[in-house]
Amino acid sequence: MARGIKASEAGQRRRNEKLLGKTSYLGKSVRSDVLPLTVDIGKQRALSRDQVAALESLSIDAAGTAIRSLASLAKINELDHLGGGLELIPSLLLTLAVSDYEKIEYTIEHAHTSVGYYAALAALGFIDDEIVVEGFRRGLDIPGHVSWLPGGTQLNGGRLGVMVPVAVGQALGKRANFGKGSWVVCHCGDAGYISGQALNGFNGASANGAPITFVMHRNGIQLSGTTEAIMDNDPRGIVAAMGVEVLETKSLHDMAGLYKVYREAYKLAQSGKPTMIYPTGTRERLGDLGDRLGIGKEVEAFATANGVQMGTRVWVPGSLMSYRDVVSMLECIFLVNNLPGGAGHHDGHMKGRDAAKVLRNPMFKKTTAQRQAASALRRKKKRQVVTKARPAPGSRNLLLPKSAKKKVSLPPVGKSESARAGSEAGYAAVAARFPDDVFVVSCDLDPSTKLAKARAFLKADHQFEMSIEEQAACLITNGLAMSGGGPQLNVVSTFAAFYEGIAREGFDMWRYQRNLTGVNEGINAAFHVSHVGACTGRDHFSGWGLDWINIGLCYLPYMHRFYAPSDARSAFLAVCDMAAHYGAHMIGIPRDSLPTLEKQDGSGPLWEAGDDWEAVTAYRTEPKAQKAILAMGAPAFLAGQAADKLGGKVDVHIVNGLPLAAGELEKLVRRYPKGVVTIEDGLIGGVDAGLRGFAALVAGVAAENKVSAAHVGITDPTTAPSEGHMETWAHFGLTAQALVAAVKGL
Repeated sequence: MARGIKASEAGQRRRNEKLLGKTSYLGKSVRSDVLPLTVDIGKQRALSRDQVAALESLSIDAAGTAIRSLASLAKINELDHLGGGLELIPSLLLTLAVSDYEKIEYTIEHAHTSVGYYAALAALGFIDDEIVVEGFRRGLDIPGHVSWLPGGTQLNGGRLGVMVPVAVGQALGKRANFGKGSWVVCHCGDAGYISGQALNGFNGASANGAPITFVMHRNGIQLSGTTEAIMDNDPRGIVAAMGVEVLETKSLHDMAGLYKVYREAYKLAQSGKPTMIYPTGTRERLGDLGDRLGIGKEVEAFATANGVQMGTRVWVPGSLMSYRDVVSMLECIFLVNNLPGGAGHHDGHMKGRDAAKVLRNPMFKKTTAQRQAASALRRKKKRQVVTKARPAPGSRNLLLPKSAKKKVSLPPVGKSESARAGSEAGYAAVAARFPDDVFVVSCDLDPSTKLAKARAFLKADHQFEMSIEEQAACLITNGLAMSGGGPQLNVVSTFAAFYEGIAREGFDMWRYQRNLTGVNEGINAAFHVSHVGACTGRDHFSGWGLDWINIGLCYLPYMHRFYAPSDARSAFLAVCDMAAHYGAHMIGIPRDSLPTLEKQDGSGPLWEAGDDWEAVTAYRTEPKAQKAILAMGAPAFLAGQAADKLGGKVDVHIVNGLPLAAGELEKLVRRYPKGVVTIEDGLIGGVDAGLRGFAALVAGVAAENKVSAAHVGITDPTTAPSEGHMETWAHFGLTAQALVAAVKGL
């Protein structure tokens, strides 16, 4: 690797350590002493008056923190989504009260409401409110989107809609891990619900009976205008059509009423019925609205200033954007009713506004009952919550004993077999040994990707069918990884072509999943990428996955390992190694038959079932070789053929996966002063685009060490045959003859 990149990486490590050193709430384990506002939703039929009053008091406290935080941001000319954050607070506090951080957890799909999330955590005592005020969007502790903190959700929010299927996976895993009483609450917006991954997630929840409830914050406002103007569809019919039962309530701000609906949703979840809580809102006169919320004078002043009569009937959304920030809240109500003075507050802020004045409005005045309930709550013994980070990538997971591995029958030398046979044997062996810890998500392809044999060892609540919804299937698998604290193998399989297109979000979510340690890293999910490269039978170009190695390199910073087995035996070892280590993994499996690779001396197969997986395997070594072929994936046997044709003048090393150990590739390349040649079944770029793939990785190291390099791979995929894989490879120049010519030309 180039010295410049090494220096850059070292500098980044120093900056990372400095940033992490400044955090207050991140680490391997954090104990929080918080207000004991807990509700056993399985037993308690209704909230007590004191609980309602305490929740209202905390809601006011949290709203004040959020407003002061945005006022602080305004000083540096910044803004955030204050409107949605304020709206989230009341119902999120109820969700926090019923969460036990084991059987019952929650997440937030519309993660731009994060200031409300942090403010609610501060109200309970998980984090300091002044850190929220002065640190929101200005440090690693309190970033701009929902991120994991003590008392918070592990599922860090990213793109709208994504958390719907992820939360479904978490709910399915909790039911399998913890049984009766498991439940996940997912707060979501009235925009993200219509995204493709969300709709597929609703379908997945229904098809698999997930114990989950979605709380829709139906405020009628989106980024560039009202929901009516952007997407004038009633979500209830759409969501119900996906198999999710809709439970209506008037308002998400009525704690007692909302709890009754939560209780109904919880009961339905226990019977395998996913639900959505939908606030219908109310139709009422402006004067009645003012009386109900205790802001009669404010409503009258605002209406008069805009020439609107107090007797005007309006729809008041059941989830009010900018709740408690009276003027902004009224602007939102007027906007969704197409009245003069209406304004959206999706990007709510405090620029040019007096925070003290906002906090003096009547909706921030506590009643005697609210003050007393909060005081009584604070006098009680604190609730202790211990939040533990997920294991570090590479930690021990499901380790298959060597004795069990040796019992597995694998293809012998002399027999050509698909690498799928080895991965099939690996998954089956792990599932048989750890049936309670293996989860499989299927895309109606298990007979082809060879996960069916492993599924035979698993109970029904450990395997889930998602048909051809590949993107949602990957996201559900990510959610399964968040469902329990112990070792698990969570695997989803589909074709490489689908990962490269439809299912890419499953990988991309890893970019924004923060561990409690403050590190964004992939989670404990295995993405089985089948039918990689052009080696896909006679399906022609549409079914190929030519970018699979580039995808592996793209997400390598978030993965523990990326595997590229070259025959059935190495595929078996890769699966065993993947199961043995916690973390995000990708394994690329060729479809077509490949010869079982043999040791150079002919004494047996290159890999035995009881071997440990290794990143690089010496396939051919010659005493005086000054050149080498470095092969990755299926074409490794071609490298062996080329070495034989060259008559002992070249070594061959098979790279079974990435990353390599520090300095390993540099050391390997330096052994061959006359040059190295790479071969891979995938796109390696071209003159116009430059090198990519495994070729680019080796080229950089070779150039740094002044070693010449040549590369065999696919450069121009625009015209392609519909033939067997050997004919297809020959068309693209992936042959033993091409390797021989490349070695001679070094």
